[in-house]
Amino acid sequence: MGKIKVTRCEIPGLCVIEPKVFYDERGYFVETYNYNDFKEEGLDMQFVQDNQSMSVKGVLRGLHYQKQYPQGKLVRCIRGKVFDVAVDLRRSSETYGKWFGVELSAENKKQFYIPEGFAHGFIVLSDEAEFAYKCTDFYHPGDEGGLAWNDPEIGVQWPIEEGMKLIISEKDQKWGGLSETFAFQ
Repeated sequence: MGKIKVTRCEIPGLCVIEPKVFYDERGYFVETYNYNDFKEEGLDMQFVQDNQSMSVKGVLRGLHYQKQYPQGKLVRCIRGKVFDVAVDLRRSSETYGKWFGVELSAENKKQFYIPEGFAHGFIVLSDEAEFAYKCTDFYHPGDEGGLAWNDPEIGVQWPIEEGMKLIISEKDQKWGGLSETFAFQ
């Protein structure tokens, strides 16, 4: 039905995806995923798990990855607004340790594809946000890894508004920097 617009990012593998939105007097309709449209754009992955979270303004989740069972993720914000970030952890990549971020919102309906080999996280910019994502592998609790959200070696430019209170889980406050983290081959 609808085609997608895929913008390939400066870090190979990362893609911002804009689905076609059909508006009328009732509201809108959008096809958020169509295997054939994605495959036509060179994105031939299969998803096995869908997740959804709700967070309040200032929540920063991440930066997360799985070590032995890496997940590719197709993420989107279905209510509110977030700034979403991926960090390249593929040691053999020319962009190892580099990051890319994109604003995702219910209004812009953009999606972000993050392949295996990246750490992922986001910060909530609206009062509340609902975040949905498809994964190419199942979550394995004993396999999780993380990277410090504020590692100066990576230098993610999080859009933290003046006076914004950050809410970061205890676990996410303990992750080490790039030099201490797991790297994919």
